[in-house]
Amino acid sequence: MPYIPLSEKLPGITGLLDYRKDTALPIRQLTQILLRGESTLTEGERELIAAVVSQEDECRFCTSAHSAIANILVDEEGIAEKVRSDIDTAPVSNKLKALLKIAQATVRNGRQVTEEMVAEARAEGATDRELHDTVLIAALFSLYNHYVDGLASVTPTDPAFYDRLGKILKDKGYLPSENRYAGL
Repeated sequence: MPYIPLSEKLPGITGLLDYRKDTALPIRQLTQILLRGESTLTEGERELIAAVVSQEDECRFCTSAHSAIANILVDEEGIAEKVRSDIDTAPVSNKLKALLKIAQATVRNGRQVTEEMVAEARAEGATDRELHDTVLIAALFSLYNHYVDGLASVTPTDPAFYDRLGKILKDKGYLPSENRYAGL
């Protein structure tokens, strides 16, 4: 049960964003830029970073939501689960594997990102911008995970909920709109 009054119809971060709309807009704008804006990383790769970070933080809502979106965007059923289970054997590029490891280290403690990790990512073709955005996505999603769990947001257990949410976020992105979550 949430620690503050939140709509049961808007689980996870959506209820929190609805509760405090003045802080919601900059949160949504930054998320839109990082996950849907111009990048050499695909939208699916960026969602995989969010899913891995959320799992590292043990946030069930965000892990489930961003895994569902990543599966849709990468167009490979279960890709997020494979990546979350074992980055080293996951069917993704070596560059993404190196970036995902940097994201995990960022969540544990930013100082755990080492020169060696960065050198490995660069050797696999990662650019400075990709390194920057990976760390920023990791830091941002760690904030979201703590926000969602720190206020005990509603966390649905039905996987179909996350599939529907994934389709909405794929189609509409992260910026606010009327009737945004009507399909939930």
